[in-house]
Amino acid sequence: MTIKTVGVIGCGLMGSGIAQVSAQAGFPTVVVEVSQELLDRGIGGISRSLGGLVAKGRLGAPERDALLERLRGTTRLEELAACDLVVEAITENQDVKNETFARLDRLCPAQTILASNTSSCNVTAMAAATKRPSQVLGLHFFNPVPLMKLVEVGRTILTDDATFKTAWEWVQALGKAPVATKDSTGFIVNRLLVPYLLEAIRLLESGIASKEDIDQAMKLGCGHPMGPFTLLDLVGLDTAMYVAEVMFDEFREARLAPPPLLKRMVLAGQLGRKSGRGFYDYTQK
Repeated sequence: MTIKTVGVIGCGLMGSGIAQVSAQAGFPTVVVEVSQELLDRGIGGISRSLGGLVAKGRLGAPERDALLERLRGTTRLEELAACDLVVEAITENQDVKNETFARLDRLCPAQTILASNTSSCNVTAMAAATKRPSQVLGLHFFNPVPLMKLVEVGRTILTDDATFKTAWEWVQALGKAPVATKDSTGFIVNRLLVPYLLEAIRLLESGIASKEDIDQAMKLGCGHPMGPFTLLDLVGLDTAMYVAEVMFDEFREARLAPPPLLKRMVLAGQLGRKSGRGFYDYTQK
């Protein structure tokens, strides 16, 4: 099967990025949001992103205009019925995702591939909510989607070879670098990254070092572009805690349990950059 038209559910940070790179690669793309306000906000973000690329000379104005013509927004899930591939990029809630996949299964033609951008939820459970489990898989993009090259292609025990191959080739057509992984909570990157971030918080809790020195040590000692606390603030402490809780429920390993400091910061509303304060203060920036 060849992907010709693409649907994206969710026009937030991840969904808008996926829709943008899909349209940029030449695929007519439909993006769905639950309200016109959220849809306008997401499409507006894409337009600003493209405007920045044009201003920097990385994208021509005619190419930008052609891209936007290939991109269409809607609040009606039914308008995904003509898509060959639908990528779900909504909230990280297993029940909501399962319900969404069940609805897509009823709406889309038999050949449509259904994918989830989840970073922590169970893709097999989403597949089981449909009558086409062999055509369901994970496609985990990274933030910011237009810049990050990696996509984890998560195959469930039900995904067939044709679906995997088609999805893999579509990811390559976007100019991204796919890596293969089984459907396991956290896939590859978060399975390694989350314990590292949680251990950094435990180091801080125990008084071994300051957050500034831990960040500096990982940047200079390991060549990371940013330290763990800067990264946590960027990702969002609430997001990091949610993913850790899902992974802990799955594996029951102490290293995956959210540290007390993380829980208390989330309770206090100190979520990182998006709230103005996390491990660092962004209110003056």
